[in-house]
This record gives sequence, structure tokens and C-alpha cells, in this order.
Amino acid sequence: MTFGDMTWLNPPAAMTEGADGLTVTTGAATDFWRETFYGFTRHSGHHLGHPVTGDFTARVTVTADYQALYDQAGLMLRLSDTHWIKAGIEHTDGQPVFSTVVTNGQSDWATLPLSFPASPITLRLTRHGSAVRVDVQEPSGRWRMTRLAHLPDGPAMIGPMACSPERGGFSATFSNYTCGPAIPRALHEDHP
Repeated sequence: MTFGDMTWLNPPAAMTEGADGLTVTTGAATDFWRETFYGFTRHSGHHLGHPVTGDFTARVTVTADYQALYDQAGLMLRLSDTHWIKAGIEHTDGQPVFSTVVTNGQSDWATLPLSFPASPITLRLTRHGSAVRVDVQEPSGRWRMTRLAHLPDGPAMIGPMACSPERGGFSATFSNYTCGPAIPRALHEDHP
């Protein structure tokens, strides 16, 4: 699967593809969020996706300079406007953290401070039926599970995501994207 084979939901302000990967520059005030805490719904973020059915693992490396509040980039699995997951790095409280938002009608948000640099970072998202597992790769190569969540099974779109709710002009580069058979279900074993 190449980036050129994918389809944009909300194309970015600019994008270029080169030897380093696909660089996306966000539009102003872009985000994905539904209702919880803030009371608003946003579906204006940039998501480059391709169709998936059944179980799979998608993986990507993201390089970015996270500076403004809520600058974010990573992967998104989207079934509909009301059922989706986004995961990756997000800038909050003055630092980049690993962030996952799960939306089943309404959004929730979980963050994980990292003990290693947030850029570049490699993450993966695995679906096993209605269970979705999110992992981040440590510099040693070991995968760390950051979230196990429910999302209805069914046809969906998977691929890179970038947003900048507080500004425009945030740039992120996506590289080494793959999507293929799901890693084994065993949660407490390291799967390459």
C-alpha cells in the first residue's frame, strides 16, 4: 500500500512526497473530537486512509516538531463519523505525549508520558474483531501496549492522521507505512 493509493478525508493545506516519506502540513483549527468535556464536535482533521476489513496491523513512523497545544500526528482507524480511534503523539501541558482517543458515539482521551524522544516515533494499531490494540515502539525495538479498546468490527478506513486544533501550519512526515495481517493476540509477548 502506498500513500498514493489512499484517499483523504479533509485534505491538508499542503503535502509533498519524497524519499523521506509523506509530509503533511495542517490547515487551521483542524481536529477530530466528539462532545466529551468540551461539548463540541470536530471532524475537520486530516486523515489519509484506505479500506480494511477483518483483522490487521497497521504501522507507521512519524517525525514532527510538536510545539502548539494539541499538535498531533499518528494513525486513525475510522468506521464512521461517530466510531473511530486516533493514536500518536500529541502536544499537551508543554510536552509531547503518546495520546489515544477512542470514540464510540463520544470521545475519550488517554495520554502517556514517554521516557524517550517523541520524534521520530513508530506506532502500530491492531484490530482483532471488536478489540483494537495500540502499541508504541521503544528505542530498543520493544513494543509497549498503550491501549486496548473497543470499536465495533466492520469495514473501516486506516492510515495516517494529523491535526492542529490551535493553529495551522503544523507539519508531520509519515514513513514506513505498512498494513497487513494482524500480530498474534497474545498481549504479554513482544511481537515484531
